[in-house]
Amino acid sequence: MSPPRFTESLEELRAVLAASAALAPAVDAAGEAILASLRSGGKLLTCGNGGSAADALHLAEELVGRYRIDRRALPAICLNADVTALTCIANDYGYNAIFSRQVEALGRSGDVLVGFSTSGNSPNVLAAFAAARARGVITILLSGKDGGQARTQCDHALVVPSATTARIQEVHTLVLHQWLEAIDSADWSDV
Repeated sequence: MSPPRFTESLEELRAVLAASAALAPAVDAAGEAILASLRSGGKLLTCGNGGSAADALHLAEELVGRYRIDRRALPAICLNADVTALTCIANDYGYNAIFSRQVEALGRSGDVLVGFSTSGNSPNVLAAFAAARARGVITILLSGKDGGQARTQCDHALVVPSATTARIQEVHTLVLHQWLEAIDSADWSDV
């Protein structure tokens, strides 16, 4: 079996992007929740595993640093970035608690947690959502396939209509860039 050619991957991505247009209202609503939290003094928490961990880190670093324009630094913490916390928590509580324990420590009512899970079934993301809900933290899922268990355990579910992990993650990048565009477009002078 030969690997797919680049043009085949492009065609698959085009089809997934076209189908993802239906997500626009959900993308905008989740982005508005993030913006409202940041404007009212809240912070953004992100998490994911593997490639989704890279997406979670990408979103957080663009807020603390900058995306396209110079604006004030915004509070964002990627829960999979601190290897000492991850290994301590995994050692003492198990891998499924690596994000939820940090949400317990850092999450406050009005904050937002964005969990990236292409399947929607990552036990540690599910546990993070449960911990977030207990603290009044708004939860946003970026997923694919059927959204898994997390689809019904969050405030905003953005489920990319694809079963291909690479295509799901490519759309996740587009979504997080859209949120960053909206954040960059906001007036931060009065905050």
